[in-house]
Amino acid sequence: MTLRFVLAGLLTAPMWAQPAAPRLENSGRIDQLVQDGKLRLSLQDAIALALENNLDVELQRYNRRLAETDVLRSKAGGALRGIPLSVHEGPNSLGVPVVTGSGLGGGDTPTLDRFSGTGAQIDLSLLGSLPLSTGPVVPNLDPTLTGTLGWNHTSSPQNSTFLAPLRSLNADTTTANVGIEKGLNTGGTIGLSFLNQHQDINNPLLSFSPYSTSTLRLDFRQPLLRGFGPAVTTRYIRIAKNNQKVSDLVFRQQVISTIHAVIRLYWDLASLTEDVRVRQDAVVSAEQLLRDTQESAKLGVRASIDVTRAQAEVARRQRDIVIARSLARQQSELLKDYLVRASESKLQEVVIEPVDAMGLPAESPREPLEQLVGQALKERPDLAQARIQLENSQISLKGSRSALLPSLDLVASAANNGLGGSANGTQLANLAPSTPNPFFIGGYGDALGQVFQRNFPDYGVAVQFSVPILNRAARADVTRDQIQVRQQEIRLKQLEKQARLEIRNAQIAVEEARASYESARQERILEEQTLDAEKEKLGVGASTTFLVIQYQRDLTQARSSEATAQSSYWKARAALDRAMGTMLTVHNVEFDEVVAGTVSKVR
Repeated sequence: MTLRFVLAGLLTAPMWAQPAAPRLENSGRIDQLVQDGKLRLSLQDAIALALENNLDVELQRYNRRLAETDVLRSKAGGALRGIPLSVHEGPNSLGVPVVTGSGLGGGDTPTLDRFSGTGAQIDLSLLGSLPLSTGPVVPNLDPTLTGTLGWNHTSSPQNSTFLAPLRSLNADTTTANVGIEKGLNTGGTIGLSFLNQHQDINNPLLSFSPYSTSTLRLDFRQPLLRGFGPAVTTRYIRIAKNNQKVSDLVFRQQVISTIHAVIRLYWDLASLTEDVRVRQDAVVSAEQLLRDTQESAKLGVRASIDVTRAQAEVARRQRDIVIARSLARQQSELLKDYLVRASESKLQEVVIEPVDAMGLPAESPREPLEQLVGQALKERPDLAQARIQLENSQISLKGSRSALLPSLDLVASAANNGLGGSANGTQLANLAPSTPNPFFIGGYGDALGQVFQRNFPDYGVAVQFSVPILNRAARADVTRDQIQVRQQEIRLKQLEKQARLEIRNAQIAVEEARASYESARQERILEEQTLDAEKEKLGVGASTTFLVIQYQRDLTQARSSEATAQSSYWKARAALDRAMGTMLTVHNVEFDEVVAGTVSKVR
């Protein structure tokens, strides 16, 4: 009983590392960053947290292991099960503050919406996750060990006058066979069998009983046309290894998408946080104007309606600050959820506070579009994996074409035989006594010696063929695979065109965002000057409270628009980095660290 379990354990024990349990707890980095109920985050901290904790990234880590299992399966000759080719985009942001006639609200950033979708699952496959590899069946490339150990008794009633003294032929047979077979990369198979039998039978016609036989046999089969050669037999292995590269590229694309989502969410939060400060300043200004107006009304310089207008403006500004804080808090929750694995109770009341300044860098010379496109064609992981998918389809097509050929197999075998036994003591009265050949007198050891001395060899060679008359299934498969290869070539061209368009649109968006910021900054400066001048006029009675309120609103909107323009620039810049495929390089992200789930530094 113990031996049986030991053998079962040896034969069925996994020779492959078991996948680790999913990491569902937050990384230690987040505890280091939480202080006084606030999560003070730089952009690099936010990116590092996402790469360590985001569940979309964690899912992709397991997909890489799926690709490894397909490689293992293919080395045994098994058909591939395929790999996921989907990338999850980050959630939609609340956007940036939008001021309408009815007051403050939230909205999406038009600059961003022009060239990136959010909250979606994107399939990166050209025509499916795995091209259907038709063609000849791949032999089992793993060695297969077979064996038989048995005993049986037979008793056959005799209806023969020749063996009249015997009522039945009785035989006790013990069989012990073992064999091993393996497929070859050439498409053939080779097998070695060791066959042994011991029989005790009362048949008087046999010279020996009991006796033992032993045979050592080698069998070989090699296709010469259909299914011939490593190009056909190892096609699954090559496709599986390519899929490993594809899986790494899909993982890289997920990392890029995750970083891009973090940047969007972070700068929108920074913009909304800045807008809270703008609205707070607006409340302070409105309250100061109310106090000044009330003092002037007491002196008879202002009418009571001016006090009412000032009071209404304070109420309006207080409403705006409530909305601004609500938008910022919701955006904080959205970003926080994207940066953690587990929504721990201690994090529920934590508010994210962006610490990076939104100031724009110095303007750099515009790079030529063709130079950017050329770099993107080399760097973008979606294009690289699309090319590999096309290569996989071409490999699959070779297998399909092999099925068009007739089957022509070379079959060869060789065997060594041995026999050993005792002289048969059963004799018939009607038969003259016979003397058995002394060469075979002995036992199993003598039979085994004859096998290894090659006293009784067998040899054989043959050619077997099979020709399908119409072979319509194979012809249809080849035509279909050829069409799919052509479709994938077209799809790859579409992706390259799409990359060019994304880069061009992102480049335009960056330029537009910078120009918008310069305009917004100039507007804010002019609105400050206008408001200061109007306040001076109000002080000497040359203006009205109504006009000052209007100019205060204009300045508040100008300051909010400036923050929005800064946020839009950084998001447009991130979209260009994504379109270029350089997101990891720009932010100094080490791919191997992301795979391991521990990020040491991000620039």
